[in-house]
Amino acid sequence: MTAHEVIGRLRDKLGNAVLETSVPDKRRVYVTVEADSIDTAADVIFSDLGGRFVINSGTDQRRSTGRYLISHFFAFDDADIYLALHTYVDEYDPRLPSITPYVPGAGWGEREFRDMVGVEPVNHPDPRRLVLPDDWPEGVYPLRCDFDHDSVPAETPDAQPHFHAPPDGATTVPIGPFYPVLEEPAHFRIFVDGERVVGADYRGFYNHRGIEKLGCSTLTYNQIPFIAERICGICGFVHSTCYCQAVEEAAGIEVPARARFIRTILLELERLESHMLWLGIAGHIIGFDTVLMQTWRMREPLMWLCERLTGNRKTYGMNLVGGVRRDITPDMYAEILDVLEKIEREWRALYDAIPGDTTLLARLQGCCILKPEVAHDYCATGPTARGSGVAIDVRGDHPYAAYGELNFRKVVQDGCDILARTIVRIEETLVAIELIREALQKMPEGPVMAEIDEEIPPGRQGMSAVEAPRGGVFHWILTGPDNRPE
Repeated sequence: MTAHEVIGRLRDKLGNAVLETSVPDKRRVYVTVEADSIDTAADVIFSDLGGRFVINSGTDQRRSTGRYLISHFFAFDDADIYLALHTYVDEYDPRLPSITPYVPGAGWGEREFRDMVGVEPVNHPDPRRLVLPDDWPEGVYPLRCDFDHDSVPAETPDAQPHFHAPPDGATTVPIGPFYPVLEEPAHFRIFVDGERVVGADYRGFYNHRGIEKLGCSTLTYNQIPFIAERICGICGFVHSTCYCQAVEEAAGIEVPARARFIRTILLELERLESHMLWLGIAGHIIGFDTVLMQTWRMREPLMWLCERLTGNRKTYGMNLVGGVRRDITPDMYAEILDVLEKIEREWRALYDAIPGDTTLLARLQGCCILKPEVAHDYCATGPTARGSGVAIDVRGDHPYAAYGELNFRKVVQDGCDILARTIVRIEETLVAIELIREALQKMPEGPVMAEIDEEIPPGRQGMSAVEAPRGGVFHWILTGPDNRPE
């Protein structure tokens, strides 16, 4: 499947409803369609052409175009293509057909742009609020350009939360918003029939930090990488890398080879510490605190190493648009390799112990089955998808940084249960060690920052994806006036 073949199929199905197409290079496709045809276009891409749904977004462009821009993003992994499906919605009638009946995984994203931008996805199967609390006032949308982020909207009195009712005969077990094993506040309503879970309802988004609002209203291009690192406390470097790559694509900036290799090394170091943290917490949740204590003990020298390389244990502050702020000099290589050797030795012993541990197997094997077709429909990524035999990994399917120059291999299991997803993470930790060693061996000479002399023109787009430890991360940027993103 090529970019032009995708466009051809859409034109065959939609005819004149396809308003505009662009193929800036063979890996990127931009298609704009009539709002009334957005659901048909998404169905063709997802169901007929096999595109994988990634994410969607809403943008208030009333100041420049008088309309709202709604965007759905898809990936053709076998062809290394990302597609942006755009449509414009009139500001006086901000509605368009929902694509969720055709793409189940789009449900949250559509509810999010309804809450934040005020564009209604008509015929959405679950029209409840997702991001905003139920007492948030009607008609107030935080990501509209005329919303003052310093204002405090008046609450809607006597607003009640909207929850799904449990199935007949089932009992509701509430978990959260605050609970000992929840790292962040979230509310789960688990519907159980005896010992069997038969359904669930979820409410999250209790924390609001306004990062997207800051990024499109206050900060400059090179201030955003530092706040992008705060999107996630575990995979911050992933987000700053993904953001920088999107800007670099939009601006046509060529990142020096050495900087791309340094980004790759830091991304894999971050994957190491994230998987080790994940396994420790997983052990704690199932009552196996030996796993927690051992993995976190093994992780600590890695955290010291990251501080030695970047100045910080976790939020590295290394990325800027055009490259990285600091070099990893040859005198540091031996220390990196020494830490990796010690981690690998102990990690392999842990890996070998799991298949024979009856306590772990009793809690993990055959539990929480996620079939491949369900993983596809709900757009699972990362170890969650790969544990169900869905062989997608951005590092191999859409190479970025220096991954295209390394011997990368995917880790896939077909058990479809928690055990399979756990083994994927444990084996990926060993793959990360392999990649760091190879990147150090192949590290090219040269600068770590590109020369950038001019401002970035408005109206350009850039798409970027990075394989975070827990799945694919995607950033899309539309450049704006005053050398800032729109």
